[in-house]
Amino acid sequence: MRKTIRNKTKLAITCGAIILTAGICAAQGDGAKPPAEQPKYYHLDFVVKELEGGKVIGARHYSTTTATGDHSCTIRSGNKVPVQSGGSGPESFQFTYIDVGVNIDCRSATEIDGSLALSVTAEISTAVNAVKQPLIRQTKWSSNVIVPVGKPTVIFSSDDVASKGQMQLELTASPIK
Repeated sequence: MRKTIRNKTKLAITCGAIILTAGICAAQGDGAKPPAEQPKYYHLDFVVKELEGGKVIGARHYSTTTATGDHSCTIRSGNKVPVQSGGSGPESFQFTYIDVGVNIDCRSATEIDGSLALSVTAEISTAVNAVKQPLIRQTKWSSNVIVPVGKPTVIFSSDDVASKGQMQLELTASPIK
């Protein structure tokens, strides 16, 4: 019986030492972490430009705010366009509504040597009157971009497949103090 008590005492001391060591290691590990960097905030000004023959024929502005780090921002602006989807007479027409407009998503902003790097996804769609149903023109872009702070920069550009027009997305990132 004395041997059993001695074994239990040794076991208790060993377990206590392990728990104490683990606690010390955990406390030291927490102190070794660097302090989290405070996010920096930026005003993002997007300009959607429509060009014809190199001249701007239309521009629309969209603004938001984002922060560096694991943050995101979203812009949604548009309309719903009715498209006839069934029915044979005016009394029985059925419609489906299609979203058109501008969708811009940004995430993961990071400062790099006086510039702002971020991931941008943009979708721009418009409804054009056609003979029976509207024609939906759509442009989509998605990429990681780097823009100099305070300088307007064209981040996406593409030609219109049906005309000699061009669509551009320009971004200006300005720090918020």
